[in-house]
Amino acid sequence: QVQLVESGGGLVQAGGSLRLSCAASGTIFSVSNMGWYRQAPGKQRELVAVAATDGVTNHADSVKGRLTISRDNAKNTMYLRMNNLQPEDTAVYYCNARNARYNFITYWGQGTQVTVSS
Repeated sequence: QVQLVESGGGLVQAGGSLRLSCAASGTIFSVSNMGWYRQAPGKQRELVAVAATDGVTNHADSVKGRLTISRDNAKNTMYLRMNNLQPEDTAVYYCNARNARYNFITYWGQGTQVTVSS
C-alpha cells in the first residue's frame, strides 16, 4: 500500500516561513520524480516544484527564490522550504510521486493547508 503523508502546514503571517514534509511509504520514492502542487480556492491545481530522481529540481517562476524543494532518499521524504510567504501562497499543498519510467503511475497525498495572513 503506497502512502504519501504531508505535514507542516499551518497559519503564518506574511513574510513568515514554513517547511512542508512528505513522507512516502513503500518502495516508490527512489523511482519517482517527486513534486509539490497547490490548489487555492476557486483555482486549478498548479505545479509548484519538482525534484527528480537524480536530484535535479525545477520551480515555478512564481515561487523561485522563496520556495525550495528538496528530497532525502535515505528517509523517503521530500520537503518544501517556504520563506517570505505571501497571502497569494495560501492554498492546499499536495505531494505527488510520479514513476520516472512509467509516468502513468502516480500517487497523491491528502494535502496540507497553508494559510498566509496579511
